[in-house]
Amino acid sequence: MLSELEQYILNHTEPEDDLLKELYRETHVRMLHPRMASGHIQGKILEMFCHMIQAKNILEIGTYTGYSAICMAKCLPENGMLHTIEINDEIEEFTRSFFERSGLNNKIKFHIGDAREIIPTLHTTFDLVFIDGEKNQYCEYYEMVLPIVRTNGFIIADNVLWSEKVIEKNLRNNDHFAHGIKAFNDFIQKDNRVQNVLFPVRDGLMVMRKV
Repeated sequence: MLSELEQYILNHTEPEDDLLKELYRETHVRMLHPRMASGHIQGKILEMFCHMIQAKNILEIGTYTGYSAICMAKCLPENGMLHTIEINDEIEEFTRSFFERSGLNNKIKFHIGDAREIIPTLHTTFDLVFIDGEKNQYCEYYEMVLPIVRTNGFIIADNVLWSEKVIEKNLRNNDHFAHGIKAFNDFIQKDNRVQNVLFPVRDGLMVMRKV
């Protein structure tokens, strides 16, 4: 159930298109962890970022069911390309079906496998990278992608508040994702290779500009 404020925000944001609405609904019906889908507000924010920087080449780490990929690919010029990487091959058919229906197949290169193995094979300079993969691997992803992001390009990392666990004093030792996110946030805050701001949108977006 949405709060009154959340409903107000939705009422004053461009409406969700029909395909994305169906994708979000089907994700909640058929997938085990549906909250992993970006959803309307976050999708629109990603879309706006892509428009603002006039992104031509985008990399996404963590496709899931493709919501955010479609939002970003919509912004690409005719010769633009979004590379998106998903490690879970069991959802590949579901995700591909929505890519095909989106009419953006010619702008989306869908990779199945470990991002850490795929990224070195891409040989592309990116305007924007969206990190939404394994949370305990965020620092690894970051170090891999920073050299292939153009100067003044952007890296956006999702879930950096991790259900507010980042402010807990006594995290369980086996909560690898929470520890991974905290380590990533602390590292970025000290890294002078980027400017950064943490947006309290949904589960947190860390937005970084390569200087």
